Amino acid sequence: MVTASHKTHQVPTPRVLIVGNYCHDVLIQNDTVVGESLGGASSFIASVLDGMSIPCSLVAKVGHDFRYQVNHIPILVPASKTTVFHAYFDSGVHENGNQDRVLKRVCLCDPISPTDLPDARFDFGMAVGVGGEILPQTLERMIEICDVVLVDIQALIRDFDAVDGTVKLVDLRETGFRSLLPRIGVLKVSSEEAVFMDVEEVRKWCCVVVTKGEDGCKVCWKDGEMEISPFLANQEDPTGAGDSFLGGFVTGLMQGLAVPDAALLGNFFGSLTVEQIGLPKFDSRLLQRVKDEVQRRKTQCLHYEGNYDELMFLKPEGHEQFHSSLGAAKLLTQHSIQESKDCSGQPKLAVNPVNDEAMQTADGKP
Repeated sequence: MVTASHKTHQVPTPRVLIVGNYCHDVLIQNDTVVGESLGGASSFIASVLDGMSIPCSLVAKVGHDFRYQVNHIPILVPASKTTVFHAYFDSGVHENGNQDRVLKRVCLCDPISPTDLPDARFDFGMAVGVGGEILPQTLERMIEICDVVLVDIQALIRDFDAVDGTVKLVDLRETGFRSLLPRIGVLKVSSEEAVFMDVEEVRKWCCVVVTKGEDGCKVCWKDGEMEISPFLANQEDPTGAGDSFLGGFVTGLMQGLAVPDAALLGNFFGSLTVEQIGLPKFDSRLLQRVKDEVQRRKTQCLHYEGNYDELMFLKPEGHEQFHSSLGAAKLLTQHSIQESKDCSGQPKLAVNPVNDEAMQTADGKP
């Protein structure tokens, strides 16, 4: 069970709201379990935001079987089990450098309702359900309490086989979310998911960011589109790459970066995530270097700043240099980690202490 200490300390006011259930992910290859870890888009996003010191609130539900220690304590549903996904990978690598994956939802926790959300205002809201837990009315409530809402399309278009839980995708027009699109700020889709929507239509209503794995991403908005460069990565597990992208993306927006620079930061964290199996652990030295680069970039682009509800799409001068600086920080840290391993055998990882919150039950009682 999740535990928490009771130290008294000053907690920064959360400015980002993350909504999506925690999950238990099981990775299976050739009928053999090769990894198990905490999953759910919210866990990957929170890992990035916590590492980058971005105050956030997280609303997630779990069952009585939840055993992970987490920074952001979920709502406990005693009569339910935690959502579980099995990810089946084949042993072959295809021309695009990726492995085929079959995803099955084998256990489902309760959905998140509007009344589960905090009675507060946030700069950014992130609707990032993975198991069908985001309801249309929940997304509508997020729109009401957040200045800008970012949505991962998987929260909207996933359907699940009634027999074995295999994840299927449906056209966005067939869901109950289509009418809300003009009220959200950003819709994140993968290149595979993009075929289940009309990008040209949706970009008239909101910004559409299409992630393309090793090819980076493309940002589309009403008046234009832009390709954002990737970062080199040795892929071990693609799980959570898009989620970490969103974490990096909203981190950039929170720091006042223009959308192209924020997307670049998203690509960066996506590249770090695919190099690890399961929920990534970020090296503390790398995080500090990235914070320094983001602060430097923010200082360079002060004259580009606007309100959070006015996303800036023009690519500021020095964008390519920002890419190079982030890439250099990654390489420098990798060399430092290797040197540390040569000396002690253990890399230095970021430490994220358990949050001092008590777990709540679904009725709001501790």
